[in-house]
Amino acid sequence: MRFHQVKELVDWAAGYHRRLAEQFAALAGGGDVDERVRMALEYLAERERKQENDLTGYLDDGSDHSKVLSTWFDDPADFPHPPVLERLPECIACDSVQTVLATALTAHRTLQDLYAHRAELAGGSDEKAFFEALAAGHEAEVRRIARDIQRLEDY
Repeated sequence: MRFHQVKELVDWAAGYHRRLAEQFAALAGGGDVDERVRMALEYLAERERKQENDLTGYLDDGSDHSKVLSTWFDDPADFPHPPVLERLPECIACDSVQTVLATALTAHRTLQDLYAHRAELAGGSDEKAFFEALAAGHEAEVRRIARDIQRLEDY
């Protein structure tokens, strides 16, 4: 479908974070996973659940963003980047903390790029500000994840 409301994109992104959290948690529960890798996977699952909750908070009735969420946009490419993002959870390698981190960072940077793209194409200033805030939030999340996982590696 070519036309979407902003809330559809936010709902999709929340679901994507949920699926990543489930995948990270399932991998962490695997029997033959290195202890540091397990800890990294558990941490990432927790971060993904937080991201999901943050996004679903926007969708709650009474949100300050209800006007932006009901805005329609035209995306002939069909949002967001489904082939890239949907394949990521299926190919998470658990052989090292760094490979797990690389997958998480790729997912977040791709979502960040999506939000920045939507901000560039925004039809109004409120929509632009909303997507710029989402992009900035993902940028901060990428830094946080990289920092925290590096701390895990340093121990």
